[in-house]
Amino acid sequence: MARYRLLHRAALLAGVIASLALCSCGKKKEPPKGRPSVPVETASAVVRSIPVELAAIGSVEAFSAVSVKSQVDGTVVKVHFAEGQDVRKGEILFSIDTAPFQATLRHAEAVHARDLAQARNAEEQASRYASLVKEGIVTREQYDAYRTTAEALQATVAADRAAVENARILLGYCTIRSPLTGRTGNLAINAGNVVKSNDTSLVTINQINPIYVTFSLPEKDLPEIMRKMAAGRLTVTASVPSDPTATEQGTVTFLDNMVDPATGMFKLKGTFANKGRKLWPGQFVNVVLTLSILADAVVVPQQAVLTGQAGQYLFIVKNDGTAEQRHVVAGIGYGDEAVIQQGVKPGETVVTDGQMRLMPGAKVEVRQPVVQGGQHKAGTGSVDAATGREKGK
Repeated sequence: MARYRLLHRAALLAGVIASLALCSCGKKKEPPKGRPSVPVETASAVVRSIPVELAAIGSVEAFSAVSVKSQVDGTVVKVHFAEGQDVRKGEILFSIDTAPFQATLRHAEAVHARDLAQARNAEEQASRYASLVKEGIVTREQYDAYRTTAEALQATVAADRAAVENARILLGYCTIRSPLTGRTGNLAINAGNVVKSNDTSLVTINQINPIYVTFSLPEKDLPEIMRKMAAGRLTVTASVPSDPTATEQGTVTFLDNMVDPATGMFKLKGTFANKGRKLWPGQFVNVVLTLSILADAVVVPQQAVLTGQAGQYLFIVKNDGTAEQRHVVAGIGYGDEAVIQQGVKPGETVVTDGQMRLMPGAKVEVRQPVVQGGQHKAGTGSVDAATGREKGK
């Protein structure tokens, strides 16, 4: 009996000690502190018109290129231009010694005059014999002989006339004129050299006003481009990589009739006025083809859009200063901006930096946007709360 009493007292004592220990632990444990705010940078979703563009690398080609050659054999007596000079259509480029060709022309004219005189005499005789044969004074055979001689001499005169014309043409070839308006290249022949007909190129002339830019695009873009070209003219912009200010605007004037099966690309050409001569034959340029203008598009900075396992998403800063993760459907990109087709409304604030530390419901602390070149990043300007459009647009 005494043993049971001792066990009962021991159990009561153990319970009291355990209760005291629990109370002591409860007094030392402090409530969990709240999570700190996450510093982020933000921007506003705005509404603006965005061009739908395709980019490519193109090469500049002369609108026309002519290799000038001599059409006669002779000695070059004078060159009328300097290398790299602009020339107009019809301007004299080279003079070839005309003496041999003038002599040939005079000889052809003399032969023509002689045969013409003989033809006139034969025609008069044939006319006389025509009246005599009617009177029976001469035979028909005699008349036919004179008639045949007159006609043969008429044919000879015609051949002489052609020879005279040919001699004049060859004499004209001694003066070589520019076939187009353009810029001359390297001079291959100087005065005093002998040239042969259709042998050596004397100079090459490139027409650079206007000028072509040739570029290629993947075949997946072909149907859309064909639809746009059928509806109207497509605008294309070319810029020189080494000089961003060297930009020219033109229109697409050529679409190749096949897709290259080896590369899956098709060729296009844009025609540029090139009045400032910023484009030069042989250059490589950056080409941007504008297909259309996407009006009233909701845009945010590109860095605001993230990609996860469930697709694209971004963080919205709500009115209570907490972050909301929202799935979005992003469209085309333009510069450092992205079009949001679904998931964001105009005027909403999106997080552009610091997303890696965010989670849904987290408290955010908005930092001042980084200033670049005296201007805020795209999309960080003030926004009209009623329309979602940037103020001043």
